[in-house]
Amino acid sequence: MRDQINIAIVQEGPVFDNLPLSLQKLESMVHEAVSNAAELIVFGECWLCGYPAWLDHCPNMALWDHKPTKHVFARMIKNSITVPGKATKFISDLAKTNKVVIGIGVNETVPEGPGNGTLYNSFLLFDSTGKLVIHHRKLMPTFTEKLLYGQGDARGLHSANTTLGKISGLICWEHFMPLSRQVLHNDGELIHLALWPQVHEMLQVASRHYAFEGRCFVIAAGQMMKASDFPDELELPDHLKNNPDKWILNGGSCVILPNGFFDLEPQFEKEGIIYHTIKDLDQILGERMTLDTTGHYQRHDIFSLTVKK
Repeated sequence: MRDQINIAIVQEGPVFDNLPLSLQKLESMVHEAVSNAAELIVFGECWLCGYPAWLDHCPNMALWDHKPTKHVFARMIKNSITVPGKATKFISDLAKTNKVVIGIGVNETVPEGPGNGTLYNSFLLFDSTGKLVIHHRKLMPTFTEKLLYGQGDARGLHSANTTLGKISGLICWEHFMPLSRQVLHNDGELIHLALWPQVHEMLQVASRHYAFEGRCFVIAAGQMMKASDFPDELELPDHLKNNPDKWILNGGSCVILPNGFFDLEPQFEKEGIIYHTIKDLDQILGERMTLDTTGHYQRHDIFSLTVKK
């Protein structure tokens, strides 16, 4: 087990709904993080090419046959990525060339066959060898997200062996799904990536609980978005019309120890790359003496869990 790991959380938005420019920005952020000795770089939920926070703010957005929303959805599809595809090859090459592990949230589409008109909220993890070791689609879109995203499956619900140790990840409210957490705990994760749009108080609770329950380090990644980043087609609510610089997503990224306490306190309204060094990974093993939800605190003689991959 490593003594320490240098991490970088990209608490910054992409170029919303513009895949080519977002990939350029991603490349720049990776190079900057690597120049500061980062070994693991984490981007938030739907970072490519932007989390649709406007779902929870713009009036009329959910009206039936609302053409502005259809235009925005079409642009999201056009600026999403396929797995595998050119964008994943681009990120894979970045990871391999820079010898860095990259975890990132993406908007994903399927180019042909079943599901080719559906958008998926996905998490990708690339090892420092360039290999895509996790491709996970969010199991259940949260509330208004159901207007845009399809349901995922369990094929990517696992932790992965990387050059930094076993890493897992979940997206947003999947952290409130007990069985999803249990599957990853059973898979022996050491570091867990929690991808969020922003990490407000209740999401801090979920992230801290995950670390305590799984006896692992948790990196909770939030991001930044202003009202001015909303699609031009959509009407802003009155309180935002004259306040385009108001933060809609305000970060909150943090790092949590295996005992559930903060190693890095939440960072709000701080735009840019956040650096932190995880030290003494043996804490993971020490904390499992009192609580191991994969062993003496699971009671295999009473409970069983079946996953349909």
